[in-house]
Amino acid sequence: MNEQQAMNAWKKSCVKIGAPTNLLAAVTAFIPVIYLCITYDCWPSFSLIMEAWLLTVIAFGAFYVVEPLSYYASLGMSGTYLSFLSGNIGNMRVPCAALALDVTDSQPGTVQAEVVSTMAICGSIVTNLIATTLAAFIGAAIVSVLPVMLKVGLQSYASAAIFGATFGNFSLKQPKLAIFGLGIPLLCKVAQSYIPLQAWLIIVLSVFGTVFIARVFYKLEHKA
Repeated sequence: MNEQQAMNAWKKSCVKIGAPTNLLAAVTAFIPVIYLCITYDCWPSFSLIMEAWLLTVIAFGAFYVVEPLSYYASLGMSGTYLSFLSGNIGNMRVPCAALALDVTDSQPGTVQAEVVSTMAICGSIVTNLIATTLAAFIGAAIVSVLPVMLKVGLQSYASAAIFGATFGNFSLKQPKLAIFGLGIPLLCKVAQSYIPLQAWLIIVLSVFGTVFIARVFYKLEHKA
């Protein structure tokens, strides 16, 4: 079995297991709501459901397209299924998968990369589950005794530090691309003072703008 055949077999297995599992999770997520509606006889009208759905689409609709495309290179197919099932994608799954690919020198799109990212994500899920369980019992007690400065720092800068570390890791590999990866959202932020740009539009411009620049660099390098 060559590389392409192995990849096709891997993807087929991923879809066979991942698709129904994610769909099952989406369906079972409605069980608490259905239970409450049955118990208290408080069924919402169809118009109210559609109104709530439209508000959700307006607020998060862009992420339906942006996140799967932008994260796929690091997560791979199986990692994508696992990550969208477990959550904490940007601040946990992507950094773990990216670091695992980096230390193993795995090239995205290969079977090795798929296996490595899957193992890293599975490890992060188990670790996250243990840490979350502990935090539920002792997290509040620990945070309550921390100095105010540390509390503010954790609340305000923890996610930014994670994304910054991930960006720095990739910047070392592609410094020219990093300029655009950081420059495009900064320009959008400056333009926001003069043009009413929504947050979802800034995300779309930043992600696909950087992908477009990366594609241009790729063609120029291979043309040379």
